[in-house]
Amino acid sequence: MTPEAAPRCPHRRRWLTALAATPLAASAWPRLTSAAACDDAAGWIPPDAFLADLPRLMQALSVPAIGMAVVERGEVVWSRNLGVLNAETRAPVAEDTLFEDASLSKPVFAYLVLQLADQGVIDLDAPLVRYRRMDYLAGHPWVDLVTARDVLRHSTGLPNWRRDPANETLVPAVKPGTRIDYSGEAIFWLQLVVETLTGESLDESMQRLLFGPAGMRDSSYTWSRELAARSVYGHRAVDDDDPAMPPQMLRDTWNAAQTIADRWNKPLSSWRYADAERALPEVQAITPKGLVNWPGDVLANAAASLRTTPTDYARFMALMVRVPREPWQITEATRTAMLTRQIDVPGRWTDKGLGWNLESTPRGPVFYHSGSNGGIFKNFALGDARGQRALVALTNGGSGNVLYRRVVRAATGHDLLAFDL
Repeated sequence: MTPEAAPRCPHRRRWLTALAATPLAASAWPRLTSAAACDDAAGWIPPDAFLADLPRLMQALSVPAIGMAVVERGEVVWSRNLGVLNAETRAPVAEDTLFEDASLSKPVFAYLVLQLADQGVIDLDAPLVRYRRMDYLAGHPWVDLVTARDVLRHSTGLPNWRRDPANETLVPAVKPGTRIDYSGEAIFWLQLVVETLTGESLDESMQRLLFGPAGMRDSSYTWSRELAARSVYGHRAVDDDDPAMPPQMLRDTWNAAQTIADRWNKPLSSWRYADAERALPEVQAITPKGLVNWPGDVLANAAASLRTTPTDYARFMALMVRVPREPWQITEATRTAMLTRQIDVPGRWTDKGLGWNLESTPRGPVFYHSGSNGGIFKNFALGDARGQRALVALTNGGSGNVLYRRVVRAATGHDLLAFDL
């Protein structure tokens, strides 16, 4: 049997009470050698045998880098980055290496929205058009029914992304609140609503309300030359025979937008939708045709553009699995709502909370989200609120989903339906 598949139930991990209260320091925690997949008293740090075999798995799957972090008892206790930023340059990853989180961006943004709801800034059940009606929205009565709650539980009826956003209006396919339709477009619209309510760019609000207070110093939805230097490149899946480095999507787009930001002396982190509209023709003039099609292509994107270290993302996961301790955090009632089914759709094997997917397992409920950008970044985050634990795995390869599933199984013992359906 592989280290991933081997049963790991005989031994209970020993936790040192004194160390449990210390800040994150990988060297401060004992090397825990026996995780117990079927023992909920055991922790989720991947076992040593699996970690020793991980470079072989990465090579076999053509995944140049992986970053992992673990939360236990509501605290970040372990992290590990392996591999290289770029398979061509072979520059190694470091502790401050940034991974492109892709759709793991969504739950983090959901937390921000719920902070604003707790503060009375936004009503989750008010129509979004009350706050901001974008000119690309269709003139359809269903548009007027979409709420922030619909957005966060993916019941807007909107598509994931329009095929031709420069010429196509945005309209629900079904009446909001009647079924699940995963939608990045809906998240982006809600982002623009938040922009209106706060008077800030997405990243400005994030830094003020979440990243700063949570100590997520290596997190951003946007781009700069400094962030670019620390960010991984994405790579093709193992079965892709094209040897060339694939298009880098956000990196390619934002490198072009950065030249405009430099000329304006206005960092991309402060750009709002109006700035992206103004910059669009100039960015299109210096990029290949079809790369940049509408203002949303050059603006920070709450649905997809978050960059973090694995440790920073684990700091966010820690907020999800412990009772709120600080006034800036969402309330306990709101945290519970995030992790509670928000819409009853018969026949589903997974449910939608607010920003999270929910799955029942033989060992109790878990929450999770996956992420994929351009088929070259594949990520996963899993949490157990009852056990106050979480696991994050971020990769820069198109076959990273195969790798992170092995990480999850080896570390937690969970074999989720989400991995197969």
